[in-house]
Amino acid sequence: MKRAKLKLKRSLGLFETTCYGVGIILGAGIYALLGTGAGIAGNLLWLSFIIAAVIAIFTGLSYAELSSICPKEAAEYNYTKKAFKRKSISFIVGWIMIIAGIIAAATVSLGFANYFSHIFGTPIVPTAIALVAILSIINFVGIKESAKLNIIETAIEFFGLLIIIVLGFSFIGKNINYFEAPNGLTGVFSAVLVIFFAYIGFEGVVNISEETKNPVKTIPKALILSIVISTILYILVSISALSVMGWQQLSQSKAPFSDIANVAAPNLNLSLLMAVIALFATSNTVLIELIITSRIFYGIAKDGSLPKSLSKINSKRKTPHIAIFVTMILTMLAISIGNIKTVAILTDIGIFLVYFAINISLIWLRFKEPKIERPFKSPINIGKLPVLALIGVIFSLAMLIHVEHILLIGELIVIAIGCLIYFLYKKL
Repeated sequence: MKRAKLKLKRSLGLFETTCYGVGIILGAGIYALLGTGAGIAGNLLWLSFIIAAVIAIFTGLSYAELSSICPKEAAEYNYTKKAFKRKSISFIVGWIMIIAGIIAAATVSLGFANYFSHIFGTPIVPTAIALVAILSIINFVGIKESAKLNIIETAIEFFGLLIIIVLGFSFIGKNINYFEAPNGLTGVFSAVLVIFFAYIGFEGVVNISEETKNPVKTIPKALILSIVISTILYILVSISALSVMGWQQLSQSKAPFSDIANVAAPNLNLSLLMAVIALFATSNTVLIELIITSRIFYGIAKDGSLPKSLSKINSKRKTPHIAIFVTMILTMLAISIGNIKTVAILTDIGIFLVYFAINISLIWLRFKEPKIERPFKSPINIGKLPVLALIGVIFSLAMLIHVEHILLIGELIVIAIGCLIYFLYKKL
């Protein structure tokens, strides 16, 4: 008797899927990089968040249309394959997403360990490794269980941001010039390169398509909602933070949320509370990065560009257990990587390259396959040309131009390693 082919379980509705997007966007980026961004953009930090949001929404609309055409795991891999019909191109795009996910998960787990060590005095690296192990078990147990934890942690993250917004409300407009920028507009755009790390995650929503109910309709809605909700919160938080501390003080802070709370309400002793909230924020980001990266492994392997064992699904839990295990091990190995600013930019370089590929894929498909069914279509078009996707291409290239050459070379080396893996595997 032929064994039935196992499939991922469809458990997620619009609410859970949107929480996934919001949860990873609101994660460690804003908690860890607020001060760093302020040091570059000055009091125009709020403008950097708006520019980053524009880039995200343009590319998000491209993801939304492509997800309605091809609702599959390993989304970036499958979108570029559908557009260009070449697995080698698709693999490189998927490979960049895998590396970005692993580095992000490792970096944020260290951020969690720093907060945890500050409270409990535990060693950094073992704490980070233990976190990855625990969250990988949750990832294995099932997507529904992971989603429940994500919703709880997202609510806590939201509460933390709300505290900062409320605390800063009475300081708004007092002795501050919101247009003061030590590095001018160059600093504003340079800050986008750093703080865009705080937006990474919305594209991850498409990588749980095969575990989402009615993904053709649900995924596009969740994508847009995730970006809009996060952008509103980021703008309010940045204005509140700058109102309380000013960019000079904010840029010197290693724990900006705790320091903002202490300055705004010194009698309430909120520092410990903000540190605990930061633990939830960072662990939530790590959880979702582990989920998304394991699903990209699964999707690429399912298509035959990586060993088929990575596409195996556990018969009881209906999760890709081998892909989850490999993601866990690689993340643990990557935990030794250091500086969060450098790693954030390295991650962003890969993401901007992927965004470029996604927007080009949409433009290409509009011309090559104009009659294909599109339940969701990116708005503002000139004939077949999706204008917002074209702007997304331009923005992605503009951001890459601002990158330090040494970091760009590092990213190209990572891509070259991916090419080598692909061609060696194909020859076996």
